[in-house]
Amino acid sequence: MSEQSPLPLTGPEAAPASGGPAAQLVVLLHGLGVDGSDLIGLAPYFAEALPDAAFFAPDAPDPCDLVPFGRQWFSLQDRAASQVVAGVRGAAPRLAATIAAAAARWGVGPGDVALVGFSQGAMMALDVGLRRAPPPAAIVAFSGALVDAARLPDEIAGRPPVLLVHGAEDEVVNPASLATAERALGAVGVPVLAQLRPGLGHAIDDEGAALARAFLLQAFGGAD
Repeated sequence: MSEQSPLPLTGPEAAPASGGPAAQLVVLLHGLGVDGSDLIGLAPYFAEALPDAAFFAPDAPDPCDLVPFGRQWFSLQDRAASQVVAGVRGAAPRLAATIAAAAARWGVGPGDVALVGFSQGAMMALDVGLRRAPPPAAIVAFSGALVDAARLPDEIAGRPPVLLVHGAEDEVVNPASLATAERALGAVGVPVLAQLRPGLGHAIDDEGAALARAFLLQAFGGAD
């Protein structure tokens, strides 16, 4: 018997602001201890530049095991690097199936999908997006990290443009993760724009959101 595909995740969505059919899909991947409602709030702002884009913010698969609310892509009870890698890899197939199902639902091609993630969601966006064929149009990673970079040269399936944004005062994910990811992505030929935000903690600020909006517009073939 053939193995069944993972069941796609669900979460809040927003139809194109133009009122027409979707020309692009932006998948928003939340961080630990919240759910898709946390990032779907970016949709109206991004839609100002991308009126024909649909937005989808899937809820991560598991209840958070560190706090009594929200969801998680993987457990952080044990933060050892090997456990983080195992967590990302364990969640990756279901996220990949979710992205494919959402693209089909909105009627957009694989190359008209962008991934935007925060914290754990950024780790998932980088891991899945770089191993997706065809690759997404772009990946935006806020306050995240590139997990298991050593295996990326053998596993990379495409080289979409990547925007990395990280707060210089991030108290949750080490800000040095930005430079580490930038070097590793550059080493395998991925075009990278990296921005360290002075004075910012573990959050997305207005400047970071503006950078992401302009980056997505350019990736989808729009004007700056």
